[in-house]
Amino acid sequence: MVDYLLIVPLFLAVAAGWWLGRREAGLSSLAREQALSRDYFTGLDYLVNERTDDAIESFIRALELNPDTLSAHLALAKLLRKKGDVERAIKLHQDLLQRPDLARHDRLRIQMAQARDYDAIGLLDRAESLLQAIIADRPSTEMLSEARLLLIKLYEKEGEWLRALEVADRLDKPDAEAVRHELSHYCCELAEQHIRQSEHAIAEGWLRQALKRDPAAVRASLLQARVRMEQEQWRPALRALQQVVEQDPQFVSETLAPLLSCYRALGRLDDYQQRLSELMARAPSTSLILALAERIREERGVYSAGVFITEELKKRPSVKGFNRLIDMHIEHGARSARESLQVLRGLIGQLEQSKPRYRCCQCGFSGRLLLWQCPSCRQWGTTRPIQGLEGE
Repeated sequence: MVDYLLIVPLFLAVAAGWWLGRREAGLSSLAREQALSRDYFTGLDYLVNERTDDAIESFIRALELNPDTLSAHLALAKLLRKKGDVERAIKLHQDLLQRPDLARHDRLRIQMAQARDYDAIGLLDRAESLLQAIIADRPSTEMLSEARLLLIKLYEKEGEWLRALEVADRLDKPDAEAVRHELSHYCCELAEQHIRQSEHAIAEGWLRQALKRDPAAVRASLLQARVRMEQEQWRPALRALQQVVEQDPQFVSETLAPLLSCYRALGRLDDYQQRLSELMARAPSTSLILALAERIREERGVYSAGVFITEELKKRPSVKGFNRLIDMHIEHGARSARESLQVLRGLIGQLEQSKPRYRCCQCGFSGRLLLWQCPSCRQWGTTRPIQGLEGE
């Protein structure tokens, strides 16, 4: 489908460029003017008939390169890149750069566009070199900001988290604030690298930086709890887990297993049950219901746990809760009913296993693993546990 939001301003730019060419009639022959007119209106006809590629070729022929038409040339190259024809966009930018009469600002604009070409086609080293050269050339404030932000995203693609953060530290405050969420995740990525190497002190430092950049960073708090649990620092780990509730109650289900480990290590299972009840009042979920049911089962037996789940499912029905209830009925129910219940459990169990557990609220991508960067839209921190009948 034609990108009309780009085509309309492009059409206007080409029209302006063609008119400027016509205005300089004294410098051109009549044949030249007629050729420009023919190419322009041919391109317009192609555009009306949604023959975008042919329209682009006609507009390129119609446009003479001068300071007034450079924006139109860049818009044409951008359209080529958006259509996936990056090689033609690169060729157009290279032709523009060969002109000896380019002003410094225009040259930098073309190089910026060329860096985006290389980024789009995966030639990240070339894009990086261009962006570093643009930054070293001390461009305007707006272009400098654009180059640094693009360089940060490039380092993100390469997994160069430290270099991305170093560039980010040179951003103006408004730009840094706009990407603080992503920068927090870069810190978490560095922390995870050090956690795998058991370098807990360094990991804690990166996690503090992550929370400083984004106080609502659930991932940083969960990682803090993990680091402290690996060092058997149970109370500090509990504080990190409790912070998750303040940051985003939808992630409470992710804290339940480490909460149980911490309270068990401290010999405070009664406090664990009290904490679960507090969480139920604040952020109810199926995982919380099942965790409380397990405590009731250990204290009063499977029948009482089943009654509790039944009452909670009336208020918050879910496939996962229904499956656990069937398990309890198989364990506690009459032998004659067990075979039928086991068949039902197998069917519902397959349904549960086939359903995703997490979904990106930006693009809708879903899966069974919690991925902090959505593999579809590439946004950070947009994936959350699914709520409702098929989730929490």
